[in-house]
Parts: sequence; structure tokens; C-alpha cells
Amino acid sequence: MPMSAEAAIGAGGMGNNCDDLYEMLGMVPPHPTSYERMTGTTIMAVSFKGGVVVAADSRTSTGSYIANRTSDKLTPVAEKIYTCRSGSAADTQALSDYVRNYLAHYKAESGKEPTVKVAAHLFHSMSYANKDRLTAGIIVGGYDDVEGGVVYSVPVYSGALIKMPIMISGSGSTYIVGYCDANYREGMSREECESFCKNAVSLAMSRDGSSGGIIRMVTIDKDSVDRVYVPHQELPRHYEG
Repeated sequence: MPMSAEAAIGAGGMGNNCDDLYEMLGMVPPHPTSYERMTGTTIMAVSFKGGVVVAADSRTSTGSYIANRTSDKLTPVAEKIYTCRSGSAADTQALSDYVRNYLAHYKAESGKEPTVKVAAHLFHSMSYANKDRLTAGIIVGGYDDVEGGVVYSVPVYSGALIKMPIMISGSGSTYIVGYCDANYREGMSREECESFCKNAVSLAMSRDGSSGGIIRMVTIDKDSVDRVYVPHQELPRHYEG
């Protein structure tokens, strides 16, 4: 039985010269841009009494290539509502633009600030309606007068809308599940939440090859929206053996 091109390449029949093997088999090699590209990131949001901290790394990758090392994955969709984006950058940016537009119309028509729940339901509705065409994992965090500081998650492909006090997502999140379970506790102060998020994202960046760059954080409460970034030389250092 003749060996397929993929099997012959895997078996090393022609060394590293894949184009010669495809030619020998009378096949056209795939275009380089048709190969699957996997993306990765680390995003998280944690609520505290009176507000929310959202945080993310800044690396945008396409497979083994780093397309952007200082991208901004924390996107405002209203004055005190932010989204953390993972998955396809194009998909999540488009979703954020749509939600920002809808929330602006909501505010103009109702005369009220939108709630975090309204924003989360918009993301959920559009993500689920287009689940076959989008790769978008979304965390929505913010403050409103109804629920205070609150966090919602719209996981990629799942069609779910989940409300939790802490959410982590992206490829780097798998490396810090244990850390978050061991160190998160309800009733943390603003400063404790900021330190917790900084350490968690830094740990993920040190282990996940698709996460890196700098850390961006936004702290949202009733009175303010404070945005900071942690440059590479100021990242918390951990054991990397």
C-alpha cells in the first residue's frame, strides 16, 4: 500500500526536503499560509469588595512566530466595563467593536450606564450565534451600581455564560490553576487582588511559550478606572528550573 505524503514526511523518508517528496508523489505542496496556526495568551479577572482587577500578558502569536510582543488584550467597551480577549485577535476585536457600539446606543436611548451583565450577554449572544465562524474566548469584568464589581466569562465554542468571582483563560491559564486555587480567597483587598493577578500572569508567562511580553492591568471600582502596566524588568520572578 503506497505511503501518503504526510506519513512519508513523518517517517523522514526525504529528510527535511518536503517539497521534493510532494513532487516525487505527484502532489502539490500546501501553501505556507494554509498550515494551522495556534494562538495563545493569558488573561484573568478577579473581583474584590467594591471592584474588579483584569489582567493579561501582551504576546500575540501565530504558531511559533510572535506577531506582536506588546499587544493590548484589555479592551474597554464602556466607561467601567472591560473585556479580556483570547483566541483570534481579529474575531475578538470585531466582537468588542460591536458590543461597544451597542452599549453606546443603549446609553443614549436609556440615559443609563450599561451593566456588566448586559455587556456579557451581548458577547455571549454574538459568540454563540457565530460559534462556527469565531474563535473567541472572552472575560468581561467591570463595576456597576447593580452588582458592584463582577466578572463574567464566555468560553470559546461552549455557548456558556458563567459568572464567577475569579476567571482565568487562555493557553497560559492551564499552568496557574493550582496557584490560583491555593492563593485566591474571597474578601481580598484591592492591593491583594492586584498582587495576586500580577503573580499569576507572571507565572503563566514563565511557563507558556505563547504568553509573554509585559503585564497590563486595569483596576475598576466605583470611583475610578486605573490602568497600569508592568514592564519585563519589573515582573515578579519565580523559580524557572
